[in-house]
Amino acid sequence: MKLIKFNIAVFILLNCGIGFAQQLPQFTQYMYNTISINPAYAGSRETLSIVGLHRSQWVGLDGAPTTQTLSVHSPLRNEKVGLGLSFINDELGYENFSYLYGDFSYTIPVGLKTKLAFGLKAGFTQYFIDQELLTDPTISTDPFFDDVSNRWSPNIGLGAFLHTNKWYVGLSAPRILNTDYNNGKQGSIDYVALERVSYYLTGGYVFDLSNTTKFKPAALLKATNGAPLSFDITANFLFNNVFWLGGSYRINESAAALGAIADFQVSKQLRIGYAYEYPISELRTYTSGTHEILLMFEIFQSKRIKSPRFF
Repeated sequence: MKLIKFNIAVFILLNCGIGFAQQLPQFTQYMYNTISINPAYAGSRETLSIVGLHRSQWVGLDGAPTTQTLSVHSPLRNEKVGLGLSFINDELGYENFSYLYGDFSYTIPVGLKTKLAFGLKAGFTQYFIDQELLTDPTISTDPFFDDVSNRWSPNIGLGAFLHTNKWYVGLSAPRILNTDYNNGKQGSIDYVALERVSYYLTGGYVFDLSNTTKFKPAALLKATNGAPLSFDITANFLFNNVFWLGGSYRINESAAALGAIADFQVSKQLRIGYAYEYPISELRTYTSGTHEILLMFEIFQSKRIKSPRFF
């Protein structure tokens, strides 16, 4: 009974509280899924790159978030131009957000080995309320929920990405338009669904420890209007350019989590990654943790690749 009450409390807090702000999902392996938050990343890997990711957050907690992403991006024949397409499906309780966005980047050299890319993202966000909620007797009689459910809203994003083959710094706002999914309406209960602007600052560096070992720390700072700051830091070791092993730490005002990451380069084209995250907040009593699986497939053109890609 305690768990059921807790699940209900979490659902009310996240979905029906005053000032609820929908945010893009956040990932433990964010450094390999940069295209989802920064359009300037499109084409930066110098080849056709396809990334799929599944995240099951707070396993064991009813209505906990589950997220799937699929992205593809590549430079064009004119290597200064990159194009990408990304899809995100994010479910939380009775709510579902789907994001379908295209990405454009333009890169200019700013040094002997340094490049600066500017990016533009544009597309649509779908907001959908599960029919199970709409058929609830206390909800189904309220026409407000019919109006806000299953809506598509356009949005745009901007980004910049400064990088070499050893380090990178990115700054982006993948959604710059505030979207009110209530459409200015108020139902019979206090239900607020907003998409707020989020700003991302990312960075990473690759250190050569030996001929067979590299060390790559990375960080992500996320700021959202109406939400607490979120900070992620990861540290990964690369052995023989085949096996990544590392850890992560995430902190914000309401929650914190520790994580472990392992990636294996199965072949030149295929990488498989797994991450486990365990909350070190009050949530740890109710969940066994978060699981994340990543698949990356790339089609290499040897004449185009000029340096190893570590991010």
